Amino acid sequence: MHEVSIVQGMLEIAIDNCIKQGYKGIESIRVKIGKASGVVPDSLQFAFEALKTGTIAEKAVLTIEEIPVGGFCESCSSNFTVEEAYVIACPLCGKTTFRIETGRELNIDEIEVF
Repeated sequence: MHEVSIVQGMLEIAIDNCIKQGYKGIESIRVKIGKASGVVPDSLQFAFEALKTGTIAEKAVLTIEEIPVGGFCESCSSNFTVEEAYVIACPLCGKTTFRIETGRELNIDEIEVF
């Protein structure tokens, strides 16, 4: 479960920045996760709940925004968005001449502190 190491890194970044800026604690962390990132949101949430204990983020809430897979097809000159994690062909024309533009994200979007 690589979500544990992702949460460890995320908490380290959030806590370090919070302390450097002179804040006492973290109220919430908002992350954006692409559907093609390979991260399981429920596992990330579970790991967050376990690893925040005993830190200045102990009472923090993790909010996860899932980003759908989106791309551009060079064959039909169309943008597309799908809910699946993987795209084998353009969902509009069936060709394989496309590029993925969204859906691989794994970013801390916002940290609320006090």
